[in-house]
Amino acid sequence: MHTMQRQGRLTLNREAQRHRELPHAAPAIGRVLQTVLLLSLWLPLIALADESSDKVTRQMQLNRQRYGIVGQAAYVSHNGKVLFRGGDGLADLDSQQPLTPEQIFPVFSVSKLLVSTLIMQLVEAGRIDLDRPARVYLPDLPRRWSKITVRQLLNHTSGLPEYFTEAQMSGSPEANASFPATAHAVFAALGSQPLLFPPGSNTRYINTNYLVLSQLLQAHYRKPYSQIVSERILEPLKLAHTFLGRSRLPADAVVNAYVGKDGKLQKQQEIAWPDYALGHAELYASIDDLATFIEAMRDGKLVGKPALRQLWQPQLLTNGQRGWFASGWEVGASGAYRHVGHDGGARVRVRLLFADALDGDSYTIVYLTNGSTRGVWSRVLVDSIMATIAPQTFPAEALSEKLIAFALQSPVDHDTQLLADALRVDGSIPLDQLEAVVNATGYTVLSNLGADAAIRVFALNVLLFPASRNALDSLAEAYEASGDLARSSTIRQSIKGMAAPPEEQ
Repeated sequence: MHTMQRQGRLTLNREAQRHRELPHAAPAIGRVLQTVLLLSLWLPLIALADESSDKVTRQMQLNRQRYGIVGQAAYVSHNGKVLFRGGDGLADLDSQQPLTPEQIFPVFSVSKLLVSTLIMQLVEAGRIDLDRPARVYLPDLPRRWSKITVRQLLNHTSGLPEYFTEAQMSGSPEANASFPATAHAVFAALGSQPLLFPPGSNTRYINTNYLVLSQLLQAHYRKPYSQIVSERILEPLKLAHTFLGRSRLPADAVVNAYVGKDGKLQKQQEIAWPDYALGHAELYASIDDLATFIEAMRDGKLVGKPALRQLWQPQLLTNGQRGWFASGWEVGASGAYRHVGHDGGARVRVRLLFADALDGDSYTIVYLTNGSTRGVWSRVLVDSIMATIAPQTFPAEALSEKLIAFALQSPVDHDTQLLADALRVDGSIPLDQLEAVVNATGYTVLSNLGADAAIRVFALNVLLFPASRNALDSLAEAYEASGDLARSSTIRQSIKGMAAPPEEQ
């Protein structure tokens, strides 16, 4: 488990102890010079870690106030050096129990990364071919699914329908009793349903994919899924604070989960997931265990780096577009860095950022919350940490965080024009990419902070790119969401009078 003390300070203490044990014959002036040299080497590193920790603390407090987060915990490291580990807010609203980073969180769909890792291990060992049909390994799957490959299941491009309904997510006794008794019963019930789309042609996030994959793992190892996870991931990494299934939890160590509804918080109803759902649900873990898992992946301890370099490439769809996932991990890029990770319940996220194909610079970020009044996206929270710890390294995230702050400020005369002028000359983001970054932030604000705040960001984008039909259409959408239909209509009429871009002519 990671300690709250920082590596720099621990190393300095060890060095100081070593020099106290030097023979007394060493000249006093030599000891002084050695101490000065050591301090000159280590104090900047300690100061940098302290500065990063303070910045993350302030950002988390800002996030809590901005989005109405109940409680949160975060872990941030750079090349294995811990920059921040801490908690903020409440673990339980009723008792007002403070949240600590040692507590255990429900992490929802982060559970899929365990399935993904186990499948990748089999691929690396040559026991599974990602591009062979899953039915080769699970012959009892419905015939309608005969062309669906293992890769398509991992990356949510299979076209399979969801095996549960929205009503079953209510957590009521009736809903909890409505799940089929076995995974085979689920497959039999779904077998007659049409696929949502031809396999490999689209991406749609469906939990059925991971139900199939966890059954595939059980068939291969001839063991229960939870036992496979324990033997191949939890025990080797000594993850003593990770649990599959609520029945295995220590009762007093788990934070309560909340959902925001109409601006108010409600305790989340517990869904009584069957054991066959553990491949996609009911994972509970601490930030330390999740950080250990992500950093073990980075270091090639669970799957070798040569295999990861191939497996963490996004799937190419039949329409030529890239999918959202690479072997089940969400993938993306920021500046010179690639990142992989996963969301859980739209309120927790793990992310590994790396340069130079896993052998260079890297950051690990784990950000867990137990709910918020605004239902803030976990991506927004992790992006805010990236902007805080390394704004020059991650300029898009840094700009997005600035724009969110701008959106929430009371309007001042000419402030939008001043910001537009500053962005044109800033240069941290090339102009040909700036429109997309501002527009994406506008939609982030629209979904997480409301239409009025989003209008400020979209209006800025129109000021920056007045000839952009896309920028204008986004602004019209925000006005429509705010209830100002007249202004939305006026903007859309102006778009009709504009010449179409060359690619549409």
